[in-house]
Amino acid sequence: MLIKRLQIALIHTAVAMTLVPINSTLNRVMIFDLGFSKTLFTLLAILPYLLAPIQVAIGSFSDRNPVLGYRRTPYILAGLILCVLGVAVAPQVAILLTQNFNVGIIVGFLAFGAWGMGYNLSAVSYFSLATEISGQKGRAATIATMFFLMVFGLIATGILLSRLVPEYDPQTLSRAFIIVAASALTLGLVGLFKLESKADGSTSPNQQTHYSLKETVSAITSNPTAKIFFIYLLLLLAAILSQDVLLEPFAAHAFNMSLEKTSRIVSISSTFTLISFLVAGFMEGRVKKKVIAQIGNTGALLGFLFVILSGFMHNISIFYVGLTFLGFGTGISTVANLSLMFELTVPEKVGLYIGAWGFSNGLSRLTGLLMAGIVADVATSISGSDLYGYIIVFGIEALMLLIASILLTRIDVGAFKKNVEEPSFTDKVAITATE
Repeated sequence: MLIKRLQIALIHTAVAMTLVPINSTLNRVMIFDLGFSKTLFTLLAILPYLLAPIQVAIGSFSDRNPVLGYRRTPYILAGLILCVLGVAVAPQVAILLTQNFNVGIIVGFLAFGAWGMGYNLSAVSYFSLATEISGQKGRAATIATMFFLMVFGLIATGILLSRLVPEYDPQTLSRAFIIVAASALTLGLVGLFKLESKADGSTSPNQQTHYSLKETVSAITSNPTAKIFFIYLLLLLAAILSQDVLLEPFAAHAFNMSLEKTSRIVSISSTFTLISFLVAGFMEGRVKKKVIAQIGNTGALLGFLFVILSGFMHNISIFYVGLTFLGFGTGISTVANLSLMFELTVPEKVGLYIGAWGFSNGLSRLTGLLMAGIVADVATSISGSDLYGYIIVFGIEALMLLIASILLTRIDVGAFKKNVEEPSFTDKVAITATE
């Protein structure tokens, strides 16, 4: 079982690795080195989340339609190949945009769309396979292994990119992306090798009740506490997630950081996020959940404030302090808010409420990324300074976190329900990995 658990973790890590070059290197190149608008990049970056609803259809289809006797492997393989192709082609988007904008846009939507389709196709399949192989009792340990190995993969990929692309050069950038793509494909294929047994023709054990959008919205609007929690999650996640595409170009504009150094930002942030998960696990059961959540929210808020201050003072040391708080606060906040998510769930309708909170997560990514790109461009146009454009966005994100922290004080779990089915810490890490 340990070997299969590690194999699934390798697949998850491989898929996650393919996003790092796009969100930590290509964004900086397109926005800073080539001078394209932030809105343009964020419009491309939201494609995977626009395609996210297809996961339900893919999951149901693969349950009923094995390929060559396998329910998951063909879909995982197809998704992995699309992710690899997407990241391999992605550098050409930047190059083509400088030569022929219209052709570059078309290739951009194809590359980002391929990655998004690949992610949605593979993720739902390998998480389903993880559940089927591990069983209910082993699922948490399996997906926790997947998550922790993924974080190490993110750290390693960020370091690798920083060494492969010390400064922007089209050929160097393309070669680095191909190396990451090839590494991810290799890891994924090793993970897939003899992982799944052939289906016996019976119904897949992973079939679950699927709820309509109307039922999901009703679950939120019918309960006052659920409505507050939905808005709270929307503000919190939009603030935390939208900075992903701006930190690297901000560091380049504010401190003239090289591409080598900005590529390491994801490694630094992921390291402190990983540490924070361990800290949050220690606090689990010892400190109240809302207190832990506020600690995480406050940490992320301080992170934004330090990043803003670093921009005003042009002080790179303060920036790294902010980055540390952002990574640490994000991890603490994630675990604590997952606890609240489980508490705000009716046991007999777990799928419905988890789906509702997942809907909030997806919506926050879309709105957060769009807000980051559009507001930064508008603010830059008005102020005449790229730096102030970033600072204004970070200020809005800090304000969103402050409002979310105030809303958290109004969330009354007791008013939502009396009996709670509390999951283990590893269960919460498992849900984190699926988001």
